[in-house]
Amino acid sequence: MEKIGIIGVGATKFGELWKHGLRDLLAESQLKAIEDAGISERQIDMIFTGNMCSSDFSGQSHLGSMAAEILNVNVPSIKVEAACASGSVALRQGLQAIKSGEADIVLVNGVEKMTDVQTRQATTGLMGAGDEEWEGFNGLTFCGLYAMIARAYMHKYKLTREQLAMVSVKNHKHATLNPIAHFHNEITVDQVLNSSIIADPLTLLDCSPITDGGASLILAKEEIAKKFESPIWALGSGQANDTLSLHARKSLTEIPATTHAAQRALMQAKIGIDKIDVTEVHDCFSIAEVMAIEDLGLVPRGDAGKIMEEGLTYFDGKIPVNSCGGLKACGHPIGATGIKQVWEIVKQLRGEAGKRQIHNANIGLTHNVGGTGSTVVVNVFGRERG
Repeated sequence: MEKIGIIGVGATKFGELWKHGLRDLLAESQLKAIEDAGISERQIDMIFTGNMCSSDFSGQSHLGSMAAEILNVNVPSIKVEAACASGSVALRQGLQAIKSGEADIVLVNGVEKMTDVQTRQATTGLMGAGDEEWEGFNGLTFCGLYAMIARAYMHKYKLTREQLAMVSVKNHKHATLNPIAHFHNEITVDQVLNSSIIADPLTLLDCSPITDGGASLILAKEEIAKKFESPIWALGSGQANDTLSLHARKSLTEIPATTHAAQRALMQAKIGIDKIDVTEVHDCFSIAEVMAIEDLGLVPRGDAGKIMEEGLTYFDGKIPVNSCGGLKACGHPIGATGIKQVWEIVKQLRGEAGKRQIHNANIGLTHNVGGTGSTVVVNVFGRERG
């Protein structure tokens, strides 16, 4: 099967970007990716843009047309929505477009402008990724849902509150080394434990922030990509889905869609999880990273707390996770997150990650979740075509 290469990436600063609108963010990331690839916008055959809440937060639907208008091109351009996994599902559409022969070069974006609305409106919009009838209507938020997951996990596997807090401490440390990150301050375990309770046991510093940002990448079919100096290759991509509501799951201590998506991606890549050098996981809450590294098979079930305590998931540890700062500290502009994860993997595999560079990184993996595990996408990338 023909391989697909990533020949360009671009990302805006992540944060509370009051002076930037949705169009500004999308334009900046698109133009940076095109410049990075060294191509003309006229070479792009299709555009896919991942976004969840532009209608609610910015009053702007039809982002497909906006993305094409920014570049003054008339190619097919489509908005993709899959909750917090919107960016990664947009990427999968781009991969499929090339595999089908419909396109040779594809621009994939992720963008979200979240800070122009009040927290209450943002929370309501985000809860659209859950089950409105059974969860949202009854007052549940994603903080509450993940708090229930945390309680169930802590009870079953004896995860300590301090071990859980170490996830946020590590990701803030990584973010201080990432120029585009929302936060550039280190935090301590005590600060996590003593910050405001959002949904017990989760405190403010266990939760990813409301963030503005955009990220883009350029995909190219193998014949074109191999002409570029340092393409990064998409080796495998898997998606799996589960119930919309959390209460319908068989277990609160694992997310099966992660396991299924990972198995499909790794099977395509023809490698085992032990070959992954750098991983970006969806840490919308600290417990989500704990669950992710176990569901992916990076660590044995129930061992994540011990792994965190031993510091093995730092960028210079044996199992580097979220070297960019993760959703917690780099920020979580919903539609952009899945593409930002790929941006980080590309930077790492190119050796362009600066002070957070992982030694000899050859293969990377991204893990992007919509809802409480209702949609999960796992992608595998490598420096070599495989």
